[in-house]
Amino acid sequence: MPVLGFLNAFLGFLMLVAALFLLWWGNAWPKRWKATATVAAVFLFGAVLPPAPQDKASDTVVEADAKARNSGGPVTSPSPKGTAEDGQGPEPTAGPEIPDYRGLRLDKARKRAQADGFTAGDHDASDQGDGIWMRSNWSVCFQRAGTSPRGTRTIDFGAVRTGSPCPMRDGGPIPWPKMPDLIGATWTTAQKKLAALDVPADRTYADTIYGNDTLPDEGEYDAWKVCAHDPGRGEPITNSSWVRLWLSAPENDCPAQAREVAGSAQLPDRDDDGDPDYHDPFPGDRNRNSTFPDGVPGSSGDSDDSGGSGGSSSGSSGGGGWGGCRSRWC
Repeated sequence: MPVLGFLNAFLGFLMLVAALFLLWWGNAWPKRWKATATVAAVFLFGAVLPPAPQDKASDTVVEADAKARNSGGPVTSPSPKGTAEDGQGPEPTAGPEIPDYRGLRLDKARKRAQADGFTAGDHDASDQGDGIWMRSNWSVCFQRAGTSPRGTRTIDFGAVRTGSPCPMRDGGPIPWPKMPDLIGATWTTAQKKLAALDVPADRTYADTIYGNDTLPDEGEYDAWKVCAHDPGRGEPITNSSWVRLWLSAPENDCPAQAREVAGSAQLPDRDDDGDPDYHDPFPGDRNRNSTFPDGVPGSSGDSDDSGGSGGSSSGSSGGGGWGGCRSRWC
């Protein structure tokens, strides 16, 4: 039986069972001897059994590593759990990836962050430190994720009002575009320079530098030149700014100190009919101008060139039908 157990464990086990059966049921020995013989047979059988085989997969990995070391190739077996490959300590574990919410409207960014398991906060990312009341009017520029003392994942958003450029750093000044020097540029050129600074076209409008001048229809003053503008050169153009350009026709020069006198400077008007001489087809006739070339409705029809006394209906006043000349050129 011990020889069979050494050669084949299964056959040895069968022989052990058969011998014990014959010992207990086919033998007249006392029970004490039978028990002693049983213990001795089991012990002897266990002593001659071969050692249990190791895990086959582990043998394969070990053999592969041994071959790799002998040939100078890379070792394929994994490092022990929690240990760096160089044996210097635990491997660093990367935290969960943080979604990028920048550029989103603040209310939507908060909603998505909360759905992703964060507790969200927010603040004004500019140097103004304003309170945020309507989150739908703000956009995210910066985000900072962390963990609270209780282990909750947190994220704090730095936002600016929608339409404002993001600061270079959280808490820095908003880099508003600066107004360029547009003096002398045409209306068309000035518009192009402002568009390059992302100034909306609908927040830019034209006006006449001279109070008694009138802009022609849109598209007909493209060649008019800029005499003054607001904001002034180097001033910030915010998202609430209106850009006003005071223009002059190419035939006229800009007035001195144009920005100070914008809208109040006057062009020569000899007949004082509100039509500047440079485009008045009848500069000496008060009753006719570019708007009413056949005469102003309700006028007497007299002109300054008629001498003034004939055809008057004003009695002894001696003036024209419009009550006398009010210009020094009369």
